[in-house]
Amino acid sequence: MHEYSVVSALIDEVEKRAKGAGALRVALITVKLGAQSGVDPRLLATAFETFSDRGLCAGAELVLEEVPARWACPRCGEAPAPGGPLRCARCERPLELKEGDEILLAHLELEVPDHVY
Repeated sequence: MHEYSVVSALIDEVEKRAKGAGALRVALITVKLGAQSGVDPRLLATAFETFSDRGLCAGAELVLEEVPARWACPRCGEAPAPGGPLRCARCERPLELKEGDEILLAHLELEVPDHVY
């Protein structure tokens, strides 16, 4: 199950960014997850719960925003009909996946210390 390795890399990146910002803890992590990414959102959420129990991510909320697959012809830009073949109806070329295979750290909410001036 590669969701565990995805979560491990995610937590490493979030911790690095949080430490760089001087954060006390991470409150919220938003990830854009493509429908064609090969990652199961439920398994990713479970892996996050399992591995985020310590460090700056302890208690952080994980929000997954699903990005639907978007296909288009590389020549003319034609999009397929919903549920249709992944071949351009206009020029018969195979379609390319334009969006929907990403796993993207989209947003962080961090708790930072109050500065005394």
